[in-house]
Amino acid sequence: MTIFIEENEANIGELRKTMEKAAERAVELEGLPASNCQLSVTFVEPEEIHELNRDYRGVDRVTDVLSFPQYEADELSYYAGNPDETPDELMIGDVVICLEKAKTQAEEYGHSLERELIYLFTHSVLHLLGYDHEEEEDKSVMRAREEEIMDWLGIPRMQ
Repeated sequence: MTIFIEENEANIGELRKTMEKAAERAVELEGLPASNCQLSVTFVEPEEIHELNRDYRGVDRVTDVLSFPQYEADELSYYAGNPDETPDELMIGDVVICLEKAKTQAEEYGHSLERELIYLFTHSVLHLLGYDHEEEEDKSVMRAREEEIMDWLGIPRMQ
């Protein structure tokens, strides 16, 4: 798994390794070869994510994370079922995280910034892989996968 990270003012240091593990686990659970998969991550200020959210989703507010998938879910399913036809470099998409919003949410939820960033990243990677949470049934499937990955990483949900 290759992750291209544009940190800007963020200094994620050791978090990079955990992000790589989370992304590798997510794509492997979908049957994709992690060695072929790539994605990018950019950390931005609230103003920038607000603009992106407004322009791409029609939602005029700051959000914590945005996902920009490069493939439809059925295309990725095809590659999962046909590994010999998977491109050597499969760029699954782009993740944009608002570091300031993540800090605020970590404080609100009473856990570390690192935990919040890994959760947001994992959530976003699942969006890149075709998961959604618009409908209640889809939301429960996505939440279960998020928890599975977070538990696997040793970062379970706080009770």
